[in-house]
Amino acid sequence: MSEQKVIAFFPEGAFGPALNSVGIAQACRAMGHRCVFLTDPGFSGVFSNYGFEERIVNLSEPMEPEEMARYWSDFINGHIPNFNKSPYEQIDNYVKECWEAIVDTSKWAEKELPAVLNDLRPDIILIDNVVLFPATKQFGVPWVRIISCSENEIPDPGIPPHLSGCGERDEQCFQAYQDRFNEVIKPIHEDFNGFLESCGEQPYPLGEFFEPSPYMNLLLYPEPLKYERRNPLNPAQYQYLEGCVRQEIEYEIPTFKRANEAPLIYLSFGSLGSGDTDLLQRMIDLFGRLDYRVLVNVGDYRDAYESIPDNIHIESWYPQPSVIEQADVVIHHGGNNSFTECLYFGKPALIMSYVWDGHDNATRIQEKEHGLKSHRSNWTDDELIQAIETLLSDKQMHRRLQETSARMKAADGRQKAAGIIDKLLRAWLNETAPNRVQIFI
Repeated sequence: MSEQKVIAFFPEGAFGPALNSVGIAQACRAMGHRCVFLTDPGFSGVFSNYGFEERIVNLSEPMEPEEMARYWSDFINGHIPNFNKSPYEQIDNYVKECWEAIVDTSKWAEKELPAVLNDLRPDIILIDNVVLFPATKQFGVPWVRIISCSENEIPDPGIPPHLSGCGERDEQCFQAYQDRFNEVIKPIHEDFNGFLESCGEQPYPLGEFFEPSPYMNLLLYPEPLKYERRNPLNPAQYQYLEGCVRQEIEYEIPTFKRANEAPLIYLSFGSLGSGDTDLLQRMIDLFGRLDYRVLVNVGDYRDAYESIPDNIHIESWYPQPSVIEQADVVIHHGGNNSFTECLYFGKPALIMSYVWDGHDNATRIQEKEHGLKSHRSNWTDDELIQAIETLLSDKQMHRRLQETSARMKAADGRQKAAGIIDKLLRAWLNETAPNRVQIFI
């Protein structure tokens, strides 16, 4: 477009959605648009580190940094026992608490978001979340929903429910999970519907907290792994991006004192999973006895580790895309960034899921023979070693991964998303366009 437009990005306050949005914003910025991130204070600085403007929107009761750190530490420590439970068993604890908190973010945002949008005056709004923020829908410009988690966030009767970890054809699992989810979530859902009605919005059916955008919905999921839906998604309203891997700084693999020519393993359980220092220490101790080089993301808990084996390197943060590109095997929790980045670079992964859509991604990676899944802690040393050796040696898996990687790289999800957004802006601003809602790709 000849004129710079303002694009507001509003990702969930988690690194997966945040960094995927960064990838799309980088491509939109390269097209000449002004990209601004709406962010909770707890994520302030994440986006400015990539050179983007930030506007603060409180998504929870304001806290001092020390108080916020204690809150998250207590939250993680309180849920570590739940991380070992099945997706079904987590409905009554982790899943329930998360949905309570998610609904609260929408309520808190409504206090400040209308004023922030009025001041910013974006031409389009991109939202990567699982809950509706009424002000974004009501602002009067196109809004695009980004689905960076598993694609079953958009439900269909023929595919596993979101967060269930069910197999693709296990309809008995579908029904059991959905029935229990609806039962537990019903009071939270009724409260949310009351909030929606107070904002002038129609209530949602039980179990749904968001709706597809009538303008466009962008799924980061790679098509080779997508589900076979009973009701296929209309390409005029839904587009698969095949991932959105952000541009990151280069990373030079350190020199190890031992096993310096051995296969390289990257181990990361994300910001939440890094709080389980006992599990990570167990894995560090095992890998320290084996002939691998291992990079371990320990998050904010670096001081919890004292004696590090000579073939292990730990850090609080790695430029993950740059590391995965150089790794031979990746062990991760199934988060959307790690999931799509491994596929984008064609790297075999062992997914040791513990919460949320990690369960879906772990099941799917094994179903489609692009990797393996494992319980996060119920494994023996021999079982973990065997899984790694399989990932290193399975030639058919490597072939599938290379085919998927080539497809994802050719699709260039960042550029594809930026092009869709640009087309949507053109159509919206064209007063003579007969249909300003749908953009046919």
